[in-house]
Order: sequence, then structure tokens, then C-alpha cells
Amino acid sequence: MTLPAARRRGLLFATALSCLVLGSGLSLAQTAAGAPPVIAPNLSSFTLDNGLEVVVIPDHRAPVVTHMIWYKTGAADEPAGQSGVAHFLEHLMFKGTKDNPDGIFSKIVSDIGGQENAFTSNDYTAYFQRVAKEHLPRMMELEADRMQNLVLTDEVIKPEQQVVLEERRMRVDADPSSRLQETLSAITYVNHPYGSPVIGWQSEIEALNHDAIISFYDRFYTPNNAVLVVAGDVEAADVRKLAEETYGKLPRRAEPGPRIRPVEPPLSGKRSVHLEDERVRQPSVSESWLVPSQATGKDREPEALELLAQILAGGPASRLHKEAVLDKQVAISVGAYYLDTSLDTTRFIIYGSPRGDGTLTGLQDIFERTIRDIAENGVTDEELVRAKHSLMSSAIYAQDSQVTLARLFGAALTSGQTIEDVQTWPAQIEAVTPADIQKVAQDYLLQDPVTGYLTAPGQSPDAAVRDQKS
Repeated sequence: MTLPAARRRGLLFATALSCLVLGSGLSLAQTAAGAPPVIAPNLSSFTLDNGLEVVVIPDHRAPVVTHMIWYKTGAADEPAGQSGVAHFLEHLMFKGTKDNPDGIFSKIVSDIGGQENAFTSNDYTAYFQRVAKEHLPRMMELEADRMQNLVLTDEVIKPEQQVVLEERRMRVDADPSSRLQETLSAITYVNHPYGSPVIGWQSEIEALNHDAIISFYDRFYTPNNAVLVVAGDVEAADVRKLAEETYGKLPRRAEPGPRIRPVEPPLSGKRSVHLEDERVRQPSVSESWLVPSQATGKDREPEALELLAQILAGGPASRLHKEAVLDKQVAISVGAYYLDTSLDTTRFIIYGSPRGDGTLTGLQDIFERTIRDIAENGVTDEELVRAKHSLMSSAIYAQDSQVTLARLFGAALTSGQTIEDVQTWPAQIEAVTPADIQKVAQDYLLQDPVTGYLTAPGQSPDAAVRDQKS
């Protein structure tokens, strides 16, 4: 069971939607020769009578299937004072039902040579299995069973509570970078639940009880609040029949209602955190801004922000890499990413680690000067073409993965997007103009960012790296 680290996902390839062409069988020539490609053009979708949305992505290259169930609930849907309950419930979903007790589901998957996992984010919780196609009916039976019949007693909950607390100690408390990111989220989102960690605050995890978990499960784990995604060696008609025989028998247990959350006001004033920790070997600085997500952005804002991240730090020819890493040699690394897949207002982040005569504040100066230049003077046609080509070719030539396609559609549909939004991503990227990029820089990145410094004890953000080494 894992918590998806959105910030790391951004480091790998702009954002999740930048990988949408994975598994589509497209070639670069197809992209260049005519209209932008459509992602998963053979996709089918339908809705069962009980409200369960179903997406089928046929891929007949191997006799395997990826079966994923996504719930439209995550950490940002938790009641006040109960941070971590969504992730805690993810753990408990593996503890079994009356018909399939603790460990049986996982043992079945293991015995047939399959893979399984689960993950929780701010906006969704998902569970998946990857198995030979003949085992799909059994996976559907087991997943449908725990959607409704999970055994949640104190005897089950209390031991797992200690497991979750230990996970928090290992993933957050013992990791300076994670501690900094947790604090930065808290001071960025002062009114919105994105400010609470997905894993939860320690004191609130400790206070979670049987009633809180049952209430969350009963409210959100219902077919009319879920999306089933099946990708692999299947046909839509067969999946529909199986889904009706398993998930289709489940009643609508609740009506979760609209996902209305507090609105985060615009950033105002300077906000910064300087975390010092003796385990830090390489100092770093990050700057972040509140920006629209794929779900909240208008016109071409999300795509422009995605391309802006690429122009700023997407490889050796990008502006920040060229100046800070290659020309001035004051940084060992720089990066930029846009967290697009969010139901509500999201973040645009730039980061870097200095070297030699470089300083954290010096990198900030380069970041801010570069952003201001783009806001005032725009980007060149050459930069934009290169950024578009990079996003497209990186996606097309990435290793084909039905898991990635299933995950991308599932994340989109539980974060305020539509199937069409995902399928037309290449066309949306292609439509972005230099003026679009200049406008998002002007509208969102000229305000004071939220700044995070990570250093060893006694290291100053203003001092050169070479002067601070012992």
C-alpha cells in the first residue's frame, strides 16, 4: 500500500497527464503527420444501474488485465479533525470480510502470480490487481465484496493503527524532505484541506476510532461513488456482463453528495519555512504558487502551465537548467513541475540545489528573474515547439503500460475531469500559443511564492555551498 507522492510524479514527467500516450500504440510519425492523436481511441464506458461508472480499455498484446476500482474520496474529503482516515481505511480494506477473511484476497492474488496495490491521494483512493485475464471474474467478486462487507472491529482497527503510525514515522518524521513538504503544504493551504497530510497528523491518527472509520466507509464506499477501470485483453461486452454480475448486485449504500470544500484565498505576503536537519547532505530551495488545476482552469491554462514547466526546467535546453546548471554552474540540479490532477486549486513548483559558489537565495534570484522575463517578454516559438515535442515524444516512447493508462483515466475521473479531457490531451497541448504561456506567468507566478529551504544545521540560505562544507 502506497501514498502517491504527487511532487515526485511531477519530477518524473511534468505531471500525470504528460504520460497519457503510454500504451496507445502511437508513433512519433503519426503525431507529426496530421492531427494530434487521441488517447485510447478504442475505450468504452458505461454506467451500471447502481451508479458505478465503468471504463474499458482493450489491449490485446498480452493475455493480462489490470482491474482498478477508484473511489471519489481522499484526504481532502475527511471530516475536520480526522486527518488520515482515508489512508487508514485503505489499510483496513486488506483486513477482510466475513466470506474472505484477513489476508485471503492478497493470498489469492499472490497464488495466481498477480500483483496488487492501493494508494490514497487528496482526491481519490484506488485499489488494483494485475492478473491473467481468466482471473478477472474472481478479482471483481473479491473487490465487490469488500466494497460493502468489510469487517471493521476494534480487534482489526487497533493493531493497524500502530502500523499506520509507524508508517508516518518512517515516511515523514524520519525524512527531512517529507517533513518540509508537509509544512509547506500546511502554510500554503491555510483554509483548504489540501493543507493536511494525506497520511494524517500524528495526534489525529491516534484519535481515530471505530465510529470515525465506519462512518467514512459507509458514506463513501458505495458503487455510485466509484469508478471501475479495466484495461487489457478484454472486450467491453464481457466486462459489462461481469460487472453487472458482481458490482451490479451492490446497492447504493449512501449518497455522498457534491464535493464542496472551502475555497483557498489567494496567497498574500511572504511565506517561508527553513528546515534544518543533520541528515541533510544537499541543501535545496523550492518555490510554489497556487494555480488552477485541470479541473478548475479555464481555456488553455492547465496546458500552458504544463508547457511552462517544461520550458523552465525540462532538460538541458530549458532556461533554468541552461543558466544555473550549465552556464553559471551554481546549481547541481533544477526542476519545475505542475500538479495538474487535482479537484481544486493546485500548485506550480520550482526547485533547485546549489553547488560551488551557488546559494539558495541566488537560485531564487534566477528563478524569479526568469519568470519575470517570461511574463514581460514571453517565450519564443522555438522554445514552445521544443517543449511540445518533448512532452509528446517522452510520452510516446515511454514503455507501454496498461496500468498507466488505467491509472490516468481513473485519476482524471475522480478529480473532476472527463474521458474526453484525457483523450484530447495531445490536441490541447498542441493548441497552446506563446501568448497563453505568457498570460499564465503573468496571472499566477508574479506574486510572492511560498518558499522552502532545506539545509543542515547552521547553514544559511545566503551562504555559498563551498563555504558551508565542514
